[in-house]
Amino acid sequence: MIPPTIPDLVTRAAAHPFLGEHLVMGQGVHSDIALARFEDIQLASAYEPIFDISVHALAQSLSSGAEGVDRFGDELGFQAITYQLGAAPFEVFDPFDRIGNDQELVALDRMSRALHAINFFGAQRHGLLFLRVHERLLKSVKYDHGLHFSTVLMSFGLNPSRVVIELPAAAVAHKTFLGYLTRSYQHYGFKVAGNLSNAGQILSVSETARLDFIKMDAASALRDATVKPLVGYAGRLRIPLIFNRVMDEAQFLALQQYDVRFVQGPLFTAHYHDRAV
Repeated sequence: MIPPTIPDLVTRAAAHPFLGEHLVMGQGVHSDIALARFEDIQLASAYEPIFDISVHALAQSLSSGAEGVDRFGDELGFQAITYQLGAAPFEVFDPFDRIGNDQELVALDRMSRALHAINFFGAQRHGLLFLRVHERLLKSVKYDHGLHFSTVLMSFGLNPSRVVIELPAAAVAHKTFLGYLTRSYQHYGFKVAGNLSNAGQILSVSETARLDFIKMDAASALRDATVKPLVGYAGRLRIPLIFNRVMDEAQFLALQQYDVRFVQGPLFTAHYHDRAV
């Protein structure tokens, strides 16, 4: 089967009343990507790589300078980032800050995830697509988390198993809620990642909340000297641990001392601007 292109997926999105109203192909220099119209702005997609640094080539490339990013080795996948068209792809911008109504937030969250999926899969990118879910959406949708998005993806001809739903730390902090969310999203075909606000939150992760990935802020873990115990505990759980927001080579080299496998952050994304859509 020939994989769908971005124009193909935008056409399929037109069959969904809400998505068809907001998702369009770009124009001019942006004619090869999908955009989303939200109020008076246009939203686009950028993708932050998540690297597997157990690949020997990565250590070699960084030792010769971060300009060796193309030789880092295999990416586990990419985290989608919403940015405002006309701004830098990784410039901080949160359209959700502009919304007070929960139903509008649910609509925007669904629109953003569809946009990122179209630009990711339509460009035939490899690996997993990590998509953040807003905390307020988790509270606004009462049950069957993942049903709507799974239905949308399958109508596009896309496989939910390549999508990782990334839960905020506030959800991970509540063990029972985390277990429910994880089982619900996995039931509809997704993988699930949970963000930790501190090292102690990893204790909320257990057999009742069998996450596919755990994410932790690299600077916080290094500052609190919790990298080693986090790596050990995640290893016992057999859940891959991703250290994100790696800012510089000093942090990267410090993480390498503790058998860290997966990393992401500004150190790597600076070299991916030209690969973002």
